[in-house]
Amino acid sequence: MSRHDTPPPVSTFTPRETVSELDRYIIGQNNAKRAVAIALRNRWRRQQVTGELKDEITPKNILMIGPTGVGKTEIARRLAKLAQAPFLKIEASKFTEVGYVGRDVESMIRDLTELAVQMVREEETKAVEIKAREAAEEEVLNLLLPGSDKPHTGEDNDLQWATDTREKFRRKLRDGQLDDKLVELDVPDKQTPSVEIFSPNGLEEMGFNFKDMLGNIFPNRTKRRKLKVSEAIEILQQEQAQKMIDMEKVTKDAVKRVEQAGIIFLDEIDKVAGREHSSGPDVSREGVQRDLLPLIEGSTVNTKYGMVRTDHILFIAAGAFHVSKVTDLIPELQGRFPIRVELDSLTEDDFTKILKEPKNSLLKQYTALLDTEGLSLEFTDEGILEIARLAAMINQRTENIGARRLHTVMERLLDEISFKAPEMDRSKPCVIDGKYVTDRLEPLVQDEDLSHYIL
Repeated sequence: MSRHDTPPPVSTFTPRETVSELDRYIIGQNNAKRAVAIALRNRWRRQQVTGELKDEITPKNILMIGPTGVGKTEIARRLAKLAQAPFLKIEASKFTEVGYVGRDVESMIRDLTELAVQMVREEETKAVEIKAREAAEEEVLNLLLPGSDKPHTGEDNDLQWATDTREKFRRKLRDGQLDDKLVELDVPDKQTPSVEIFSPNGLEEMGFNFKDMLGNIFPNRTKRRKLKVSEAIEILQQEQAQKMIDMEKVTKDAVKRVEQAGIIFLDEIDKVAGREHSSGPDVSREGVQRDLLPLIEGSTVNTKYGMVRTDHILFIAAGAFHVSKVTDLIPELQGRFPIRVELDSLTEDDFTKILKEPKNSLLKQYTALLDTEGLSLEFTDEGILEIARLAAMINQRTENIGARRLHTVMERLLDEISFKAPEMDRSKPCVIDGKYVTDRLEPLVQDEDLSHYIL
């Protein structure tokens, strides 16, 4: 098997391990977690299959049904991170039927491929990081000690002196003693003309080619500048890394990763549901669905990196389906999402857990932010329960935006502390208890008109 035929990295997590990892960031929604965990494991299982049957095994796409802010996007995003897979989130409502001004559905495959190229390039850059750093050091030493890298034809003592001096400078360079010393370096000139390309109706490929053509007309210019050694070595390290990376391999690996492990999260799929025959904005709803169908069934899309097949890309669609129903989607599209999971609305108890339990919980985030000011935040259990109670109450009275309500409530709650933090007394912790929460938020909660605008 050649290097180019190496299969893309696939997570070896068992379904139970995947759910456990998702539990660290997302509260509840066990049915959705189980569905994506099985889908991820099936990717690994497919890699183990040999022969022609392997190509016949296609992903079982997932349709998540539930209100906003309950974790649909976060589940898909975390899944992609676990899978080390290219991941693209995009709103289905952003697309228009072919023939209308707007983005065509194939652009999502081009975007996903672009993300995959960036992902693989970053991995390759990290792989050559040490070698690139060493090469950059050599170039900086050449700038500091011109000619010290050339063979010497003089006395042995001169050669030894030059070698010792270069090594002495190398140690100083690595110790940071030369960071502020100035050197002259040719750097890219940022004055090179920049042109924005607008390509309607799926002509992104034409836009790419036009940009490449402009790149030949306006080649990269350089400008000689004086830089600190610390800045110069960073620039040179990036340049050396680019020289060491095989971009042809990066492109092939990226395309393979998209084809075999890519995940596309189609949000707001309910916004294109409906098969009514009318004029106006709704006229292209069914058309968008029919345009999506070939991609989800499996087709080939032309990108600037070559042809990309979509047969094994995992599509996860999501929508609230408040106004429309899943059955309002065209039958062919319904059939391409065999796994359907309903996500629950969040309760007051869920809000309490969301505030406290996830690895990246809001309480931990705000505590870390204010800790940078030397201010210690302490949330009592009563305070947390009151935040959850008020957030749930506001969701019931106004628009239910799920866990996103906690962001607006927390911002309002800590507004005064965040503003005054640099001048506040740091000798004692700032305690957020039930009374503080009530005093800060209750007046707004009671005034329904005001809470519509502020919370």
